[in-house]
Amino acid sequence: MDIVDELRAFVATAQTGSFTAAAHQLGVSNRLTSKYVAALEQRLGARLLQRTTRKVGLTPAGEDLIARAPALLDDLDELLGSVAEGSRGLTGVIRISAPVTFGEVYVTGMLARFARQNPDLTLDLRLDDRYVDLASDGFDLAFRIGRSDMLSLKTLRLGTFSSLLVASPDYVRAHGKPGSPEELADHTCIVDTNRRVPHRWIFVRNGVETNVQIHGRFQVNSARAAMDLAIGGLGIANIPRFALSNAIETGSLVPLLEEFGGDSGPVSAAYLEGRALPRKIRALIDFAAEDIRSTTTH
Repeated sequence: MDIVDELRAFVATAQTGSFTAAAHQLGVSNRLTSKYVAALEQRLGARLLQRTTRKVGLTPAGEDLIARAPALLDDLDELLGSVAEGSRGLTGVIRISAPVTFGEVYVTGMLARFARQNPDLTLDLRLDDRYVDLASDGFDLAFRIGRSDMLSLKTLRLGTFSSLLVASPDYVRAHGKPGSPEELADHTCIVDTNRRVPHRWIFVRNGVETNVQIHGRFQVNSARAAMDLAIGGLGIANIPRFALSNAIETGSLVPLLEEFGGDSGPVSAAYLEGRALPRKIRALIDFAAEDIRSTTTH
């Protein structure tokens, strides 16, 4: 067996805590993953993993190996990638996670532009509004909206998104426009439960922050769904600008309280802490950062 394959199987199992998750990450069977690890243990003459019915843990020898093996594999990938790039360009698979609306509205188009420049790359995009576990779910990279408190991840800020308060012309005719954030208490608002604090909207004017408690009949976990409900005249919505598409230009929605800055946050790329970035992932992050600067997604 190839010692590199054995090391990859061990590292994936140690990082995910199970042969099943490691096999999913590597794209091979559970049996082959276990076989690779067993072969590595036999090669080294030391047990690396403690196997139980519920999880896999590290032995002292395994702790020593996991401290150095990921960097070794990353260096090898970097070396092989740079040689391949010289003749063929970037190759392999990049597994990517992104929030649903941001992924549909922006990330898919950005990846299409990146793919046109790198025809030998395979891009596997999964859209999910939960914060996926990159290690156990087998992702190389995640695009995130807002702040992340996950200590196991390293994040690189790519840009900034901001939100805008909107309503349909029919809603405005029936209920009027709020003159200040405080007047939202008299209006029906559409709650996006993906927000960190869904029932509290933040506004900033002249450096002064105002927090307003809002209420409404609809709670949704999608910015696009909130926008559709607002277009239907069912309330006021607080929508990230990247999700508004051309709803303002077509007159489907009208902006409200524009003199008050809405809440904003970072657009980031996240990857596992402690790993050197493979060349293909670094290339995608650099491309995304430049692409975000040159588009109107933020």
